[in-house]
Amino acid sequence: MDTQTIKLLAEYNATANGSMNAFFTTLSDEQWKKEFRGFFNSLKSMCNHVYIGDFNWLKRFSGLRKFGFIENPIFERNIKFDETVADSVKDFIAMRNALDSRISRFADEVKTEDLDKDLIYLDSHGNEYRRNFGGLILHMFNHETHHRGMISLYLEELGIANDYSNLAAIL
Repeated sequence: MDTQTIKLLAEYNATANGSMNAFFTTLSDEQWKKEFRGFFNSLKSMCNHVYIGDFNWLKRFSGLRKFGFIENPIFERNIKFDETVADSVKDFIAMRNALDSRISRFADEVKTEDLDKDLIYLDSHGNEYRRNFGGLILHMFNHETHHRGMISLYLEELGIANDYSNLAAIL
């Protein structure tokens, strides 16, 4: 694990999300909220889940040491995992773009020595964990990739062909 990998994953994340969001701009409100057979049963609920996960991981990451990325008004609030933060596609895209900018800044601020440290954090139920910081960063990016795959399937179910999440495209 190295800082260049973290920066690459942040670039990939922003690129894939930007491409994904371009598909979202074509959706009707009905398509955005259409229910599918999945734990997160709509594009709206899936996207809210991923946003909240990233948001909360970034807040946890700021507990390792002082990071500049966290000094932004979007982090002044707390978001619970069962909240809906974006009801519309337009709101989601604006929030996602702002958060992806913070993720990129975070990636630029991560130092090599940070990656081997342990982060002590609380989960959403108040349970304390101690995990490798570099591994947790990978977890955040992997979580996004996992759900973008599910989003791709939902788009296909809506009849929208898509191929927006290839890492090789930015190498």
